[in-house]
Amino acid sequence: MAISLYDTSIPNYLQVLGSITGVLEKGAEFARENNMDLAEIVETRLCPDMLPFQFQVISVWHHSLGAIKGIRKGVFTPPPSMPELDYAGLQGLVGDATEELRTVRREELDALEGNAMKFKMGDFEIPFIAENFILSFSLPNFYFHATTTYSILRMAGVPLGKMDFLGEMRADT
Repeated sequence: MAISLYDTSIPNYLQVLGSITGVLEKGAEFARENNMDLAEIVETRLCPDMLPFQFQVISVWHHSLGAIKGIRKGVFTPPPSMPELDYAGLQGLVGDATEELRTVRREELDALEGNAMKFKMGDFEIPFIAENFILSFSLPNFYFHATTTYSILRMAGVPLGKMDFLGEMRADT
């Protein structure tokens, strides 16, 4: 069975975006129950030299929905400058990505297989074809930032487990 560009991207993005939605909900609930300030979580870092929670969630959004937009345009860049987002705003980004990715048509995305594109950051560029971009750049970044989002909430005491991260799997029934 051949796996298409759609198969390698959209279902994976939607699975993890769904899990991050749940993780963020559990984080908000935990904060309410424990009188924690969600603004502090938004600024929390795993290590001093890592970017904060806010950036991690923005990157989950960017390496899913933004990756598909990049394939369509032929260029993917770092996330755009965004206003400071509070916790609810970050939840909204994840919801927006989920909604928009659900509208991507298999035929439209699969038609972009083999198309040249590039990652561009200033003068630095990495050339890709669409499927190599997804498999070797977008998905690894997406999972990294999703894992870091989860890890920051775990570090803050939110009772999360592996199944929270995995989300709804596509098991055969």
